[in-house]
Amino acid sequence: MLETKVCIIGAGPAGATAALQLAYMGIPCLVVDKAVFPRDKVCGDGLSGKVLTLLNRIDPGIGERLQQAAFKEDSWGVTFTAANRMSMDIPYKPGYRKLPGEPRGFVCKRLDFDNFLVEELKRCPQVQLIEGTSITRYELQSDGYLLSDAAGSIRIKTQLVIAANGAHSGFTKEVAGIHMEPQHYVAGIRAYYSNIDGIHPDKLIELHFLKNVLPGYFWIFPLPNGEANVGIGMLSKVVRRKKANLKQMLLDVVAHDPVLKERFKNATLNGSIDGYGLPLGSKKRRVSGERYMLVGDAGFLIDPFSGEGIGNAMYSARLAAQQAAACIEADDYSAETLLAYDDMLYRALWPELKLSAKLQQLIRFPWLLNMLVRMSARNKQLQELVMSMFHEVDLRKKLARPSFYIKLLLNR
Repeated sequence: MLETKVCIIGAGPAGATAALQLAYMGIPCLVVDKAVFPRDKVCGDGLSGKVLTLLNRIDPGIGERLQQAAFKEDSWGVTFTAANRMSMDIPYKPGYRKLPGEPRGFVCKRLDFDNFLVEELKRCPQVQLIEGTSITRYELQSDGYLLSDAAGSIRIKTQLVIAANGAHSGFTKEVAGIHMEPQHYVAGIRAYYSNIDGIHPDKLIELHFLKNVLPGYFWIFPLPNGEANVGIGMLSKVVRRKKANLKQMLLDVVAHDPVLKERFKNATLNGSIDGYGLPLGSKKRRVSGERYMLVGDAGFLIDPFSGEGIGNAMYSARLAAQQAAACIEADDYSAETLLAYDDMLYRALWPELKLSAKLQQLIRFPWLLNMLVRMSARNKQLQELVMSMFHEVDLRKKLARPSFYIKLLLNR
């Protein structure tokens, strides 16, 4: 029997961040993961600027070590390509310059990034990490949770559970009662290619809203050593309705798309094409309860438009750790008290998640993005306005309003 104040189920970005924040505050915790690291995780491999910002807030040393790591590629923005094949480059920061410490994103394989975070955990004497153990039983008792694996070979008594075990979290389903809803879930596939032509020199990630892929999109995320993460994401309800074969769709784009086939003519597929699910934050949910909090994908927090999950996972984990500290100090782990975590989380993330959900719905109308990109290419002021919208949530709200496009039509 192991005893702890806080047990974190899952050592991915969310679980590791929660443990690192607790360690920084001097609070011991136990982290349990079913895998043994390093391990792969099927993902788009994109890290937004939130990641570096959050790590620096916990410990600037972690941020410095990430920036120095050779396994990642610095990325300075996004290229949006509309169905009409016109493109718009959106830097992560207006007027960016490639200087040390500048806010930016990264692209790196989850195999490397997750292992980086686990190695950071091993630096912390306050963190006890148990690998290769799957927690499948959760018994709420009067004085805490009793957690165990299926065989009962490990038993953990904890005052508080932070569930960070991903999109298929058994804790989320069995305890929190949250289940997959096709209208709030994306099916994605990912492959690794090398030697793709036409990668932007500043390693901008690419989102292609191709006509035959809508209402999903095709992506190319550049990685070190000439590799790239290539994939397709589409709402699960649309995949079901269309009976879409995403793997075949990706292969068809690479082989037959009139523009992209030229970029892939010298490219090589490395390994297999793998699928995964993305639980979207397009709906508010109760992400805490009696003696528990859900973080990251276990709390359904992926951005509905961009598909970003890692930044939001780490953001939620840091808030959960701070709430855990408050619960320990007050010796109060009640569902009512833990509602404060929900309030903090959605106050911070819901404006962006709600807006992204609206933008996701606009993908169904490709002419809107066509018009926006085409007119931005001719009008520098409009181009600067659109760029600003992607950095300021209040400005971005305009993109979700039909009146914005009506004004464009009237003034073109």
